Amino acid sequence: MTDQPIQPQARGVRIRATPGHADIVLDGNTIPAGEVTAYSLHHSIADSLPTLVLHTRQADDTLWDGLARVAVGVSQSPGEIVTEFLAAVDPVVLEQQAMNRADYGGEAPTARAMLATLADMVSKAVG
Repeated sequence: MTDQPIQPQARGVRIRATPGHADIVLDGNTIPAGEVTAYSLHHSIADSLPTLVLHTRQADDTLWDGLARVAVGVSQSPGEIVTEFLAAVDPVVLEQQAMNRADYGGEAPTARAMLATLADMVSKAVG
């Protein structure tokens, strides 16, 4: 499939939460009590809109119809992920970027600079 998915549209959201209970209203419609089992709200200041994820409990005969962003979980262990990342790092690029760091110097400067550079690379890769 070569078509790009349609981006979800912005929705009006209001959440009134207390310990053990949350009233959630989407576009002026209250979601029935007990249908949402959890929610998470994430907002990066650099992004234009926050992302709201609703975890729902639905009866066997309930059909849900709408747009959703789908995230596929990673089944790799953290060690496998790090190993795969490090195997993909170009040693020439790592050395050049480490040696050009403004904080290069002090005790074990190359190793420290390379570790800091790898941390920067990871931040850019997951950010």
